Amino acid sequence: MSISIDQILSAADEHNASDVFLQEGELPRLKINEQICLYGEEPVTLAHLTALWQTCGADPVSDRDRDSGLISHAGTRFRVNMHRSIGRLGAVMRRIRTKIPQLETLGAPDHLLTKWVSKPYGIILVTGPTGTGKSTTLAALLQWLNQSLGRHVVTIEDPIEYIFHNDQCLFTQREVGRDTDTFGRGLRGAMRQAPDVIFVGEIRDFDTALTALQASETGHLVLASLHSEKVSDTMERFLNLFPTDQINLGLHLLAHQLIGICCQKLVPRVDGKLMLLCEHIENGGAVRDWIARRDVDKIQDYLMRGSDPNAVNFLRSIIRAYENGFIDEATAIMATGNETEFRRAARGVSTG
Repeated sequence: MSISIDQILSAADEHNASDVFLQEGELPRLKINEQICLYGEEPVTLAHLTALWQTCGADPVSDRDRDSGLISHAGTRFRVNMHRSIGRLGAVMRRIRTKIPQLETLGAPDHLLTKWVSKPYGIILVTGPTGTGKSTTLAALLQWLNQSLGRHVVTIEDPIEYIFHNDQCLFTQREVGRDTDTFGRGLRGAMRQAPDVIFVGEIRDFDTALTALQASETGHLVLASLHSEKVSDTMERFLNLFPTDQINLGLHLLAHQLIGICCQKLVPRVDGKLMLLCEHIENGGAVRDWIARRDVDKIQDYLMRGSDPNAVNFLRSIIRAYENGFIDEATAIMATGNETEFRRAARGVSTG
């Protein structure tokens, strides 16, 4: 008897998998600690995937791609992308962790992030590639706010991942596609809902980027995520959302409204778990001027210098994790992306 979809989802819970990969005629696969692992001995059948697609509101005959959500029998929420591969039905299911962790347990610079989120207005960017824990860090930061300060927090997410229960804060959570059409429209609507804090799940386009900056300019605190790997990449990716004739406006607003950027990556620890590494910078003083002039080289040099505890690059984070025995040499070199640079830094030789 072949294994059921719900048994596969239960296994994802049991093994703390981040993703489930299902493809017609293939064995199920789980992503555990960033590694793809086979599960079970029976391939996923067309009947399995047809039923899953229909449960998620997709037509397995006419639809090509569809995004949806699903709650398993165990109560776990999944974000589901249904698609075809060489004509065969498939689905990738991202497990949504509903328990919000304490910020100090993540390995993010919690002292800096809590200082940033206590400010009355401005914009905070948490960035990184897909699967690097951006949503978790932002949720933990909002939960810290929920336990510490009385604020009205409006979130615009796709999909809603963590459900917040009102404590010190009042939360209004809105999902793109269900409660609002787009991030940009939801953000504009949020500004009429008397918010103190606005959380934008992802900045994807010019409309959302500009509206987020304008919201921070008019006295709101905005938290948002962006798909960029480093501080310098974040600036360029953000500004590249602006049309050429609007770049100067983007530079002006970003220089004056940015509070800080925190970039994330996850690497395997020696004990088999994952470790969060961060690169971050706080805006102010010379940094503000460099942003206004789009002088990325000066910002990179400042991060490399290591003289400001609020400006730390990935290399310093990697060296610290390596010296403390959390990651091995091979992982440190992989995370650095340059063996020579890592070895020089590990010997205490400046790379600036």
